[in-house]
Amino acid sequence: MTILIVAATIEEITPLLSEFKLQAGTNNCRGNKIGVLITGVGMTATAFALGTEFAGASYDLAINLGIAGSFDQSVELGKVVRVAEDCFAELGAENDATFISIDKLGFGQSVYREKLPANIQDFAPVPVKSITVNKVHGNDQSIEQTLTRLHPQIESMEGAAFFYACDKAGIDCLQVRAISNYVEKRNRDNWKIGLAVKNLNIFATKFLTQILH
Repeated sequence: MTILIVAATIEEITPLLSEFKLQAGTNNCRGNKIGVLITGVGMTATAFALGTEFAGASYDLAINLGIAGSFDQSVELGKVVRVAEDCFAELGAENDATFISIDKLGFGQSVYREKLPANIQDFAPVPVKSITVNKVHGNDQSIEQTLTRLHPQIESMEGAAFFYACDKAGIDCLQVRAISNYVEKRNRDNWKIGLAVKNLNIFATKFLTQILH
């Protein structure tokens, strides 16, 4: 099995890399080809890095691992979730107070979905709906507007670009996020990045152990 592990920053997956003795680039692990790609933060960096990677290599499965903010404050910080659907939230145009998506403009597609192989579906965590943004939300008015328009559960800065690249390359894909903070006025004192990274890597280690042969 050939697998590509994708993360925006190496810090988000360092425990996983240590556990399986992986490094950025191509690795051989338990008889399987495991690629590790650190893209950089944001959808532009992610799309470029994945486009370059997919132009030179083929994979059975790509896995995007990272942290995310949750609009739903009933979701416990540190919880690990699976993004079933993601959206380029800002791709479109404003018409006064109304937002017109790129879909309605007729210039493209804003929503992308996971594509899971049947043999891993039982191992995947609870599904959520996500949006991908260039600017993480921290203003009450914009948060309310986004909730009304898109009804997201979480947000990240890379997820939809990951799905987009996998869709164009025809590669099965799984996006897993751990909740590090709530989407609210910026307050780093309330963030639980360490807990989110810990739980993300616990899941990823167990998941890889289960699917590798």
